[in-house]
Amino acid sequence: MTILQIERDLRVRLELLAKQKNERLEELKILQQKDQELCSDLCVTPYYIPSGSIPSLVQLEELKEHIKVQTEEKRKRLQVFSTLRAEIRQCLNEMGRQPENSLEQDAICEDEEAFFLTPEPYQAITAYPKSLELKKEALLSTLKTVSEKVQSLWELLQVTQEEREACQKISGMSIFEELRMWESELARLDELKMANLKQVILKIREELKDYWDKCFYSPEQRKEFGPYYCDEFTEDLLSQHDEEVVKMKLLYEKCKLILDAVAKWESSWTQFVVLEKKACDPNRFSNRGGTLLKEEKERAKLQKLLSKLEEELKSRIDTWEAEQGRPFLIKGSKFMDYVATQWELLKHQKEREKQDRAQKKEETTPFKTPVKRPGGPCPQVTPSSKSRKLNGTTNSTMSRTNVTHSSASLTTQLLSL
Repeated sequence: MTILQIERDLRVRLELLAKQKNERLEELKILQQKDQELCSDLCVTPYYIPSGSIPSLVQLEELKEHIKVQTEEKRKRLQVFSTLRAEIRQCLNEMGRQPENSLEQDAICEDEEAFFLTPEPYQAITAYPKSLELKKEALLSTLKTVSEKVQSLWELLQVTQEEREACQKISGMSIFEELRMWESELARLDELKMANLKQVILKIREELKDYWDKCFYSPEQRKEFGPYYCDEFTEDLLSQHDEEVVKMKLLYEKCKLILDAVAKWESSWTQFVVLEKKACDPNRFSNRGGTLLKEEKERAKLQKLLSKLEEELKSRIDTWEAEQGRPFLIKGSKFMDYVATQWELLKHQKEREKQDRAQKKEETTPFKTPVKRPGGPCPQVTPSSKSRKLNGTTNSTMSRTNVTHSSASLTTQLLSL
């Protein structure tokens, strides 16, 4: 090739390379602008290409891939933000609250682009619904506590059903508004309670006695709460009763399973004692229609149930005592001691009833003195003399019978003493 041809080819080649250079620089400029915007939103480092250099095809492809990844990351964050924003709005509406700080305002803003998706705000907005949920749960817990107090005072003050329904008709209220309504009702009832101290305290004492019965408190344990027997009805006495009721309520709820099992044992024991008395009744054989057999089956069934309940309760109470570090008392005694005492009392009662029946039988049976017949033929007596003899014998026998009865009665009284 001549020099002119070589020069012409080089000029064509130069123009082609210059065109490629401009195209790459133009594409780099556009890509870097997109990358810079994405990285600014996401607060990440842009893809680095030395300034003043011409990017290679590989660098351009890597930059495109970097932009693609950041675009997807932004889409995910926006999607998460949109979901969280809906949850936050709903939670705030339910709680009846307005945005209190810039984070809450940004969280419920309409413009998604106005919220920066940088790591710090993004992490904060991600954790914010959890904190709101905790506040909501605390608000609901307070609402439940206040409503329970109101319902308890309704029962205590015997509030009419119409007044209760008027307060319970709640529709479209937020949790905050509902709480304010219940707090207002509680304040009204507190004022009413203070105006009727005596009636309220007497009502609380009934409730306290009911819990004592459920917890099988002995008379000694009940006497430990001195204010129960005080007749000076004051605010301090009312607060003491309230505290004792709360204490007994917590104790009952804590031991409810055990106490319910003990109540079942008590009920079964009462039925068993009744059947035991019937089994010892001498007149039981006069029953007809299979009643005796039914009672015997029921008695055997109850005896088996009592034994099973005693074993289960012993295991539960041992576990409870190991956890609490104190004895579990039923009417002032340990449960197994209480059970043993009941069985012993039943045994003594049966023996006493048996002795009473035997003594009663002795008292009702007249003593007969044996009469010795004389030997030889019977003498002939006239009817009149025979009548006189019989009358005399009868009078003598009755006198001896009366003396026997008096002796037996005196002996019974001495034995009882």
